Amino acid sequence: MEDKKLIKTNSEDEGFLDLALRPTTFEEYVGQEKAKKNLAVLIGAAKKRKEPLEHILIHGPSGLGKTTLAYIISRQMNSSLRITSGAALEKAGDLGSILTGLNEGDFLFIDEVHRLNKLVEETLYPAMENYNLDIIIGKGNSAKTLQIQLPKFTLIAATTRISLLSNPFRSRFGVNFKLDFYQQKEIEKIISRSASLLNVKTEPEALSVIAAASRFTPRIANKLLKRSRDFAQHHNKEIITADSARQALEMLEIDHLGLEGTDKRILTTIANNFNGGPVGLKTIAAAIAEEEATIEDVYEPYLMQIGFLARTTRGRVITEEGAKHLGLKFSKSAQGSLI
Repeated sequence: MEDKKLIKTNSEDEGFLDLALRPTTFEEYVGQEKAKKNLAVLIGAAKKRKEPLEHILIHGPSGLGKTTLAYIISRQMNSSLRITSGAALEKAGDLGSILTGLNEGDFLFIDEVHRLNKLVEETLYPAMENYNLDIIIGKGNSAKTLQIQLPKFTLIAATTRISLLSNPFRSRFGVNFKLDFYQQKEIEKIISRSASLLNVKTEPEALSVIAAASRFTPRIANKLLKRSRDFAQHHNKEIITADSARQALEMLEIDHLGLEGTDKRILTTIANNFNGGPVGLKTIAAAIAEEEATIEDVYEPYLMQIGFLARTTRGRVITEEGAKHLGLKFSKSAQGSLI
């Protein structure tokens, strides 16, 4: 009840809402059943041994709940969680100041760990293995190495690009979990729970409409729910109907499958400018004035998930389903070419 009151009095604070909607237990966390079952065993065994957890690596597309899992794991172990990101740790000293401030059994969560500086990553190796921090004092011949004993902590690292992590770094994690895109019914459950926390009434069909446009991603689903709520309230409607949800999506220029303007530009560029492909990522990025990493990490995973885009050894091609969605004719006589 206390959380609901806080939500009501701070409804304009998006950051606060995101935290309030975040599950706090495995029971509240919908989906990712394999990861949850393995984590439950890992946590239960560690508690019986009265030892900290092994280091955990979580990877998968953005918005699937990597940070939320880190919160839940630390709560289950009754420990504190320190959060940072790979880009924020520019020097070994930045990492050292965080590690020396941890207590026994604490958790350190590093988001987007693939963006770690190489020197910072190498400083992590002894900290993860032996709980030692090696600091070099001085320069040249007078340089000395000072070794600091660290408390036994658990590193939880999250990344959207596991291929960018070095093998020595990956091998130092005791467990590795990959988060997959959610199913339609799972997203509907998440939206229903979020609507209850926000004190928002929704039609069952409205949940389906929002879930279908969520790109199988909880973060996007909650965002669309809040925008649908805003649309309904602006038009003095006490309940989010399927029609009002569709109108809200239309105003956001999001279609019924969750495709945005950039998604459609990627597909139409491949179709119209390059005869359906194959075409390289750099060429697509230059043609639509978007960063390669953004296309690869944000847009491509979903387009491939729904079967609108395919990767080949020669480049990206639009599929028959993608062509139909854009209202184009598809020719099977040539690889991904359109007529």
